[in-house]
Amino acid sequence: MYTPHTQADIRAMLDAIGVGSLDELLAVPDAVALKAELDVVPALPEYQIARRFDRFAAKNTGVDAISFLGAGAYRHYTPPAIATLAMRGEFLTAYTPYQAEVSQGYLQAIYEWQSYICLLTGMDIANASVYDGATALAEGAIMAINANGRKRLLVSRAIHPNYRAVLKTYCDGLDVEIDEIALAPDGTTDFAALKAAVATKAYAAVALQSPNFFGNIDTLDADALAAVRESGTVPIAVIAEAMALAALATPASWGAEIVVGEAQSFGVALAYGGPYVGFIASTKEHMRRIPGRLVGKSVDNAGRTAYVLTLQAREQHIRRERATSNICTNQAHCALIATIYLALMGKTGLRDVAALNLERSRELATAVSSLKGVDLKFHAPFFNEIVVDVHQPAGAVLAKLQERNILGGVDLGRYYPELSTCILMNATELTSSGEIEALTTALSEVVHVHANV
Repeated sequence: MYTPHTQADIRAMLDAIGVGSLDELLAVPDAVALKAELDVVPALPEYQIARRFDRFAAKNTGVDAISFLGAGAYRHYTPPAIATLAMRGEFLTAYTPYQAEVSQGYLQAIYEWQSYICLLTGMDIANASVYDGATALAEGAIMAINANGRKRLLVSRAIHPNYRAVLKTYCDGLDVEIDEIALAPDGTTDFAALKAAVATKAYAAVALQSPNFFGNIDTLDADALAAVRESGTVPIAVIAEAMALAALATPASWGAEIVVGEAQSFGVALAYGGPYVGFIASTKEHMRRIPGRLVGKSVDNAGRTAYVLTLQAREQHIRRERATSNICTNQAHCALIATIYLALMGKTGLRDVAALNLERSRELATAVSSLKGVDLKFHAPFFNEIVVDVHQPAGAVLAKLQERNILGGVDLGRYYPELSTCILMNATELTSSGEIEALTTALSEVVHVHANV
């Protein structure tokens, strides 16, 4: 929408900012202004441009490194068929993908995505996707706030730190308070503290991530679930590693009413951190509160199958005072990629991949914990990530590993000061025994060197 401004409007805004004119507002400071002519490459034929960019790409040596990075972005095999199908022109039209009269194929794909998410989470409904796992958590929390009107949230400290940071940003604007639950010694949520907190009946929701940021299985036990339900608090499950849904009990089975998370593991490329594809699913009780869009399956006046948007919860579609969300789009193409991945893998294939993740991560845990001066920090059941304590600054150890072209993991001291000697390591079906051997060889040398300094 174009909103014109009068000269008086402009003058008032400039006075508020403290500048004399629009030119002054847009002036580049001398300290950063370009003084010399740009060294611009002259026009080149297309094939030479391609070669030039190939040379630029070759400078990125990280793609050839042995990687044990995880922490919310996971390396999984992507079948070539996904790109072949997802990049078809029918899916890349500039036309709105939810315009029912021309986009039946895309609407069907979104419907299939929603169906897969419901199957994997055990929930009754799922939406057409959201931006990523972090914003999914924030939107799920708002659903709970709208459900019971309470203005406080209880969040496990074992939830991904970036997810918690985004949640805080949302809540700051909503005047919602967040209390964090401490960690138990085994790297899971302290359920005694959780039960004491929900007993106050002050919280709209309690959020747990499983597998949590440390890779540990972290679900409500029977006593904790009973306390949560008795208090009227909405249990939210957070999923950062979607592949775990193929190996573990569904969030519905341990009491979650809202499930939020990130589906990047289902065929979506790492892509330096995005774009990814968040999801939200819930029980029927929260159907009218779920944000964004839902695609429903119906029939037209000739009795033919028809896919349409339904239960649209944002103010563009319904009266503003009834809107439960201001989400203006969804990650339709990334959700399409994930849908194709799930269709290609099927139930058996997905379970096989998840089983390989379990196998490789246990091979990794056994190998690194056998080294002198290296221990597993936690001993709770885990999926494909582990926390390794090197008993010295983790950042220095990781830097030495990187000199050997090994990305050893994430320095947990960045997020948890008390874990400054710990590394979060990840292994997936793409991790080979040879890579694990290379890591353990390098790690034994690095830890030994540092221990003797």
